[in-house]
Amino acid sequence: MGIHNSDDSSAATTFVIKNPTIKFTKLFINGEFVDSISGKTFETIDPRTGDVITRIAEGDKEDVDLAVKAARVAFDHGPWPRLPGAARARIMMKFADLIEENVEELAALETIDAGKLLSMTKARDIPHAASILRYYAGAADKIHGEVLKMSRELHGYTLQEPIGVVGQIIPWNYPTVMFFLKVSPALAAGCTIIIKPAEQTPLTALYYAHLAKLAGIPDGVLNVVNGLGSGAGAAISSHMDIDAVSFTGSTEVGRKILQAAAASNLKVVSLELGGKSPLIIFNDADVDIAADLALLGFLYNKGEVCVASSRVYVQEGIYEELVKKLVEKAKAWVVGDPFDPKVQQGPQIDKTQYEKVLSYIEHGKREGATLLTGGKSLGRKGYFIEPTIFTDVKEEMLIAKDEIFGPVMALAKFKTIEEAIKRANNTRYGLAAGIVTKDLNVANTVSRSIRAGTIWINCYFAFDNDVPFGGYKMSGFGKDYGLESLHKYLQVKSVVTPLYNTPWL
Repeated sequence: MGIHNSDDSSAATTFVIKNPTIKFTKLFINGEFVDSISGKTFETIDPRTGDVITRIAEGDKEDVDLAVKAARVAFDHGPWPRLPGAARARIMMKFADLIEENVEELAALETIDAGKLLSMTKARDIPHAASILRYYAGAADKIHGEVLKMSRELHGYTLQEPIGVVGQIIPWNYPTVMFFLKVSPALAAGCTIIIKPAEQTPLTALYYAHLAKLAGIPDGVLNVVNGLGSGAGAAISSHMDIDAVSFTGSTEVGRKILQAAAASNLKVVSLELGGKSPLIIFNDADVDIAADLALLGFLYNKGEVCVASSRVYVQEGIYEELVKKLVEKAKAWVVGDPFDPKVQQGPQIDKTQYEKVLSYIEHGKREGATLLTGGKSLGRKGYFIEPTIFTDVKEEMLIAKDEIFGPVMALAKFKTIEEAIKRANNTRYGLAAGIVTKDLNVANTVSRSIRAGTIWINCYFAFDNDVPFGGYKMSGFGKDYGLESLHKYLQVKSVVTPLYNTPWL
């Protein structure tokens, strides 16, 4: 397993990367970059080294108030909600073009701020952001209601109207993708927005604010308020003049947002929260394919994925063979500087998350799980952790119950399909699940039996713009992706008028 840290002189470095210039560090309110009212700033850290990248303006309640005021004026009196859908679409398409024109700089920003692989951000995350924008731009001129068949002399129809000013709070694991999963459908619907990026990863959000202005999005329509959850996040959740809030993050914070919304103006809430997703591998599975899916499922993006397949259940007939392959593949996995094209896993997002993951590894050892591989930190600088696989994992262990959000797999054996379904559903979460089998009947039965919002059969992380994504149970409610996401930024108005002397109803 390779680790190439900047202070490791013995590591052969065959790549040269120049860190991007940081151009935007302020808040973006009403079309302008501005300092926070308090003048406070916070550090954003490079997880490869633990060093400070730059200081970012720290927004708080007063800054959120300013942003909401700008968004309210833009919604109540500005052009954006009143433009024909096709006109909004043209501006959104221009926004997408600008993202693609700046892909190199955006990918590098994402990598230094979030520790994500440069190869992935450049080939997937940034282009995907542009594709999300284009998908919802294509829906902007197709928002319409229905004519209703009334039961008496009345003409009824529905209107789909933008919900208003929306607050959006996004996590640090996918700063770019989550920004556009929230912003794109809200823009298409004609809403105005206050978005708070995670305090760990504000750099790309501010760059996107700059590109939005260049694309022609009117002032006040898209506002970016950096800050802490306890400050800017809490102010958004409890604001009396925000009509809806959408949040992706932990279940604990989701609860606070729901409570704040209820205690303030009963704003509409959408929550995409934690997960502890099972991957169920049956005896008839191709062992090589299954091992690759299981590896991808818990190591992709260094395990910092809400749908990570951190619980893997393998039927007893292929258990020993699959475990052997998994351990071989995990030991060969390359951890190191995410700018290095040979590296497969970068650092955890920050020191807090790094220490949390290591503490769960210690819990696993202490509670009696068998550590097959990994379990240690890597390098002298930064927040790197080995791919870690535990077996002999019992359902009551913390590593089987809690979302770890790191490169840790809990592996267990099962006998029957009924046992697999029962164990898969034995969680407070319900975000996603995977099934690996060649038997269509097994796939159908299990996919309909697991209480989760997304089921992947013989694949994993198979996201698409048109496929709704969201959770069951304590993984939240409301959808990102698909037209369902557009609809959460719209509200239905019914209009009824009498009919006189009509020949038919």
